[in-house]
Amino acid sequence: MLALWLMVAAVSFAQKSRKNAMRDSVTLDNVTVLGKSKTQQLREGALTVNAIDVRSMISSISNLNSLIDHTAGVKIREEGGLGSDFDLSINGMSGNAVRYFIDGVPLDTKGSGVTLANLPISMIDRVEIYKGVVPTWLSSDALGGAVNVVTNRKKTNYLDASYGMGSFHTHKADLNAQYIFRNGLTIRPTLGVNYSKNDYTMKGVELWDETARKFLPQDRKRFHDAYLSLLGQVEVGFTDKWWTDEFFVSASYHQTDKELQTGQVQTRVIGMADKQTKAWSVGARYQKRAFLLEGLNANFSFSHTWDHSIATDTAHRQYDWNGDYIVSGHNELNGRNFKRRHIKRPMTNARAELNYLFSDEHMLNISYALNRTGNNRWDDVDQEFEPANDVLAKHIIGLAYNQSLMQGRWYNTFFVKDYINYLSVEQTDLAFLTNSRDVTGSNTQNNIGGGIGSRFEIIRPLAIKASYEHSVRLPLARELLGNGTTIYANMALKPECSDNLNLGLFGTLQYGQHTFYYEANGFLRFVDNYIQPQIAEKEGMMQYTNEPAVHIKGIEGEVRYNWDKRLQIVGNMSWQDARNRQEYLTNGQPNATFNNRVPNRPWLFASTEAHYSFFDLFQEKDHLTVSADYQWVHWFFLSWEAYGSKSTKARIPTKNTIGANITYSWCRNRYSVSIDCDNLFDATTYDNYKLQRPGRTLFAKFRLLLQ
Repeated sequence: MLALWLMVAAVSFAQKSRKNAMRDSVTLDNVTVLGKSKTQQLREGALTVNAIDVRSMISSISNLNSLIDHTAGVKIREEGGLGSDFDLSINGMSGNAVRYFIDGVPLDTKGSGVTLANLPISMIDRVEIYKGVVPTWLSSDALGGAVNVVTNRKKTNYLDASYGMGSFHTHKADLNAQYIFRNGLTIRPTLGVNYSKNDYTMKGVELWDETARKFLPQDRKRFHDAYLSLLGQVEVGFTDKWWTDEFFVSASYHQTDKELQTGQVQTRVIGMADKQTKAWSVGARYQKRAFLLEGLNANFSFSHTWDHSIATDTAHRQYDWNGDYIVSGHNELNGRNFKRRHIKRPMTNARAELNYLFSDEHMLNISYALNRTGNNRWDDVDQEFEPANDVLAKHIIGLAYNQSLMQGRWYNTFFVKDYINYLSVEQTDLAFLTNSRDVTGSNTQNNIGGGIGSRFEIIRPLAIKASYEHSVRLPLARELLGNGTTIYANMALKPECSDNLNLGLFGTLQYGQHTFYYEANGFLRFVDNYIQPQIAEKEGMMQYTNEPAVHIKGIEGEVRYNWDKRLQIVGNMSWQDARNRQEYLTNGQPNATFNNRVPNRPWLFASTEAHYSFFDLFQEKDHLTVSADYQWVHWFFLSWEAYGSKSTKARIPTKNTIGANITYSWCRNRYSVSIDCDNLFDATTYDNYKLQRPGRTLFAKFRLLLQ
C-alpha cells in the first residue's frame, strides 16, 4: 500500500507539470505501427518473443501444441497421445522453468488438468512466447520463459463451433460465442471437449516369446490409455463504459479422466490405475484507462480455484504389453502400497497492475501478484499414509520503466522484481526420499531479480535488440510436494537462479507483393540450482532435484516469406548446448558428469512449413489452403553421457516427420472443413524419456462461424 501511495503521489505531481495532453494507452508496446500486426510488433520489440497468430489458423489446427512446436527455439516433447504429459523447452530451459498464462493470469487457475493441448482453439487470438526475459506485467517467477495465450476480444456478436474426429478414436469439440445486449451487457460462453482411446500401435516393445525362450521386440496396441477432458466457462460483464473499459466475472469447470498406461518409463506397463481431476474456478477482472488520474491505467484480477484429484492404484496385478497379468501384492505404479490418493489443491490468485504515462515516450509500471496453493492430501486405502495439509505461497512485486526515443526507433525497458516464497510443510512420509523431516514447519525466503531490454532500428530492414535478466524461479507445488501418482516430493529443493542474456537482429524486406522477414538470436543462460527431473527406472517414478550449475548457450534463426497473401514459407533452426558446470562434488571428488550435456534434452532441431492458398476457386469468397510441414530433431542421450558405455547407452533416436493439411472454407469463412495428417509416412518416433509417440495420425474437422 505504501508503494501504491507513493506512486499515485508521484504521478499526480507529474501530471500537474505536464504541458501537453497525452493519449491513453495501456503500454508503450501498444503504439500502433501502420501496416504491422500485433504479432509482428511483438516480434520487433525489445524482448525476444515468438508471436503466433492463431486466429487465422483456427480452421486447420486441432491443438496449440502442434502449432507452438514449429516455432524457433521451442520444442514440445509429449509422452504419448492426446492428454499425455508434455515438456516444453524454450532456449534449452524446460519443464517448470517455463510458465503458462491465459490473458496474463496463470493457466492453472482453470485447474491443474488444463494445458495448452486441451484449451478450446476457437477462444484463442494469438500466443506470445517470451524467451529468457519475461516482462514484469506477467508477474511471474519464470526462469526460462513464459507462454501467454491471448483470447478473442471481438466487439461483435459471434458463434464459433467446431467438431473433429480422427485416428485412435479421437474426438474434439469446441464452442466459443459472444452476445452483447443493448445495455452493453456481454455474455461469453466457452466449451471444449477432448476424448481419445489412444489405442495406437506400440512398435518393438519387448515381450516374452515362449518358442524362442527370450524377450523379443513385437508390435502391440495400447490398451489402457483413454483420456477425457471437459472445460466449460462463462464470462459475464461490460465493456467500454464510463466506469470501466472491461469488467467481467467468470466461472469455469474442468474435469479430466485419465487412464495411466505407463509410468515414466515404457517398460513398466499399467493396466488398471487411473487419475481423475475436477476443478471449479471463479474470478473477476477489471481494466480502466484514466483510472483516478489522466494517464494512469489499471488492471486488476482475482480468482479462486477448488482443485481435487484422485489417483487410484489398487489392482493386485502386474501387466505386460499383451494385456496379460500376474497377481501381485504391490501397486502398479511404483511397487509400493495400494492407494486411492486424494489431493486437494485450492489456489488463490490475485494480481494488480498500474501503468502511468508521463508522456508518449515514458511510462512507469508497478505490478503485484499473489499465488497461494494448498496441498491437502489423504488416502482411502493406504493405512500407512500420513495425511497432511501443506501450503505454498508466492508474492511477486515488479517495477518497470519503459522509454521510446528517436520517434520509436530506440526502445528501452528497465525493471526489478522481488520474489517472496512462503512454504509450510506437514508431510513426513518417505522422509528418506522426500527430505520432508529436514524442512517440516514453515519458512519464508526472499530473492531479488531485475533486468534490461533494448531495441534499436538502424535502418528499416535492419534492427538489433538485446535483453538481460537476473531471474529467480521458486519451485512449484508439484516439484516440492509431488503429484500423488508418478512424482515423489522433494522438500529440499532450492529456488533456481539464472542470468539470462539475449542478443538478436531482425528485419523486414518488401518488394511489391513479396515480403521477407528474418530474425537471428543468440542466447546465454547461467543457471544455479537447476531443477531437473530424475527417473528411477525400477519404479518408473520421477523426482525433481537440483543440479548446482548448468550453463546453456545457443543460436536460432527464422525466415518467413509471403507472396501476395497466397504463398507463405517459414523455416527455422535451433542449436542449444546445455552442460553441467559443477566440476567437483560436495565431498571434493571430481564430478563425472562435468561438462556433459544435460540429458533428455533436444539440442539441435529444425522445422519448415509451406502454405499455398487459392481464392474464389469454386465460388465467390471461397478459400482453399494446402499445407505441408517437416520436422527434424537430432538424437540425444536419455541419461548422463558419462554413465555407462556410449555404444550401449539409451538414446532418443533422430526424428524425421512430415505432415500435410488441406483446408477449404466458403461463404466468407462461415463454413470450413479440414483434413490433417501428422507423421505422414508412419515413422517410429520417441520423445520425453524415450516414450513412443503415435504413428500416422489423421484428423478431420468441421467449423461453423456465425458473426
